[in-house]
Amino acid sequence: MRCAVAMRTLAVKRARSTGAEPDAAPGEGGGTMFGKGYVVIVVAEVVLLFGGIAVLGALDRPQETNVAWIALVVGVHFVALGPVWKNRSIMLPGAVLTVLGLAGLAVTSTSALPWVPFFGGVLSGVTLLAGSLSAARYAQAAQAARAASG
Repeated sequence: MRCAVAMRTLAVKRARSTGAEPDAAPGEGGGTMFGKGYVVIVVAEVVLLFGGIAVLGALDRPQETNVAWIALVVGVHFVALGPVWKNRSIMLPGAVLTVLGLAGLAVTSTSALPWVPFFGGVLSGVTLLAGSLSAARYAQAAQAARAASG
């Protein structure tokens, strides 16, 4: 988790320092991707992640519960970023992650506890990969369309 926070921080700093920070909504002048809304959501995400894991530990919940909690918080993070970035496409993977996290949390109280890493980890990873590939494909198609029209 610390590595992800460090990578995100470095990416934001580099984007701002090089002037490569993209608009939140290309062509609409909606601000920057890494503006105040983004910062508020990321800070809330970090607080919920670490605070939630601490609470789960204090409640003596099984370690597998942490995986489900992370999936839930990351999912909500993407759903919240959709309106801020004026990009609804990230809300679908966010909703799927949220559901997977909730399913994982529900399963932690049953005899199916060993399946929680599958819901919260494996399926969440597949969801993030599919969402990333879809976004890359869309961005590549949009770039090709701009190049062809310009």
